Amino acid sequence: MKVLVTGGAGYIGSHTCKLLKNSGHDPVVFDNLSTGNRALVRFGSMHHGDINDASALRKVFAAEKPDAVIHFAASAYVGESMRIPRTYYRNNISGTLNLLDTMADAGVMKLVFSSSCATYGVPPVIPIREDSPQSPINPYGESKLFGETMMKAMVATGDLDCIALRYFNASGADPEGEIGELHDPETHIIPLVLSALAGHNDKFSIMGDDYDTPDGTCIRDYLHVNDLARAHLLALQALTGKPGFDAFNLGTGHGLSVREVVTAAQRVTGKTLDAVVGPRRPGDPPSLVADASKAAQGLGWTPTHSDIDTILSTAWVWMHAANNPFNAMGTY
Repeated sequence: MKVLVTGGAGYIGSHTCKLLKNSGHDPVVFDNLSTGNRALVRFGSMHHGDINDASALRKVFAAEKPDAVIHFAASAYVGESMRIPRTYYRNNISGTLNLLDTMADAGVMKLVFSSSCATYGVPPVIPIREDSPQSPINPYGESKLFGETMMKAMVATGDLDCIALRYFNASGADPEGEIGELHDPETHIIPLVLSALAGHNDKFSIMGDDYDTPDGTCIRDYLHVNDLARAHLLALQALTGKPGFDAFNLGTGHGLSVREVVTAAQRVTGKTLDAVVGPRRPGDPPSLVADASKAAQGLGWTPTHSDIDTILSTAWVWMHAANNPFNAMGTY
């Protein structure tokens, strides 16, 4: 199957492309490289373009004639979405509508959508089930929820078959050390903690310690990026015999606080870190933990790499890998 992967030069997209290639599929990357990195495009061809450019989308569909689409391309930072919401509505809503229009015109019906647990907002019950109310508290979550809404409407008209994957905190790196996180600037907790432990950052700042959690810091469900990639492959396979719309949570069902992640990172690396406490980041719920039993039943998916030690050790190896471009640039 030829699969167009929007945002395929990004963190999760590149790991998914590797799995697609190794599984006998033909991934084609479409990315504007605003946050993705050309160095991560190693497992398929690359088209440079923006999902807000309808002409560029039409050209890549005409040239490649994909059988299906996996849609990662999006602005994806909660804090940034609070500061510049218009960017999130433009990229994640208008850009997604452009993609859906182009798919419909090209007769491509199969779509796996990178959604988010941010659509749930502050959930009334933990762990979160797919039927939990979707009440996002930041523009990022709002934009992902509206993406799902558009897709449901197109499914109802018979123009689309779609699976939305609402995943929790992507983390870790390719166990073979070929690819990993390359964000500049980096905002994710695990690379930030590891960078501080490696001596590349002066300090690690905990964003708030007054949440309604046991130790006062945010609790998140950390999921290894390879487990995420495998879920996208399984969703693609499920679309072959499962028309319509469906949504699945992807997580481990076990949450870790920021302080617990810091403690685990010190244990895995054998180094010590003095963390400082800063102000809360706007738009952050206290706790997000998945109930992913539906994905186990409906997709045959369970995480196999998502214990915190594997997540941290693979990210640590990638941080020091000779083929990591940040090493060559002196970022690490």
